Amino acid sequence: MQLQWYPGHMTKARRAMESDIKLVDLVIELLDARAPLSSRNPDIDTLGKNKSRMILLNKADLADEKKTNAWAEYFRERGFQVVLLDSRSGAGLKLVYSGIQEACKEKIERDRRKGIRNRPIRAMVVGIPNVGKSTFINTLAGRVCAKTGNKPGVTKGNQWIRLNKNVELLDTPGILWPKFEDQLVGLHLALIGSIKDDIINIEELAYELVSFLKKEYPVILQERYGFLPVENDYEVLKQVAQVRHCLLKGGELNTQKASAILLDDFRSGKLGRLSIESVPES
Repeated sequence: MQLQWYPGHMTKARRAMESDIKLVDLVIELLDARAPLSSRNPDIDTLGKNKSRMILLNKADLADEKKTNAWAEYFRERGFQVVLLDSRSGAGLKLVYSGIQEACKEKIERDRRKGIRNRPIRAMVVGIPNVGKSTFINTLAGRVCAKTGNKPGVTKGNQWIRLNKNVELLDTPGILWPKFEDQLVGLHLALIGSIKDDIINIEELAYELVSFLKKEYPVILQERYGFLPVENDYEVLKQVAQVRHCLLKGGELNTQKASAILLDDFRSGKLGRLSIESVPES
């Protein structure tokens, strides 16, 4: 499926980020633990060059634990501080502060040698839409500082948030990049909800999810819906519609509604802890 989405406000947000990144010591990048590579904006490596870096694998509670641990090691080998996180429950948050200190230890040591003490670390929080940045900031701060929502594009502008005397955060809007060179990336972002559903063919996206589940997690559909999936993906959607009583007038099966249910079950973790990306073998 062909996917492109780059609203005008994202161009403005990227320009603001280019300007504001000069003000920070650290770039904290939130990724969706279910699709870490696809949820990485490649622009961040360019914008964050020469800055300390930290990756938070958010929504780790929804992802395949074994695969998430492998991703954490993958990024650590590339020089990032890494924390596994569930920003909704707060699991992993205690490791964030120590990770910030570790990521910025050279900066802290330089300040100490210059006689500069108690200057707060300034960190920019970045991530694609719907990756959980605002929930993370609010949970870390212990108060509502940033707007949250279960749809992409909630945060509209940059804002500074003082966590304590040691750390200040700059929240930024979620931005995608102008073109997906690999359409598989677009598919993964659509599956995790980082592209708005109202511009997507929901049934086509559900076909892709069914195909993935049958290949990588073959027992999931039976465990959740109580049927053995057939070979034809459209027929699988009809099976979901039947089990969930998704009917149109006249008793016809409503595969559109069944598709929405299947996607919601995946995104909310009702299908179990699933990851749609594995660490590259190379």
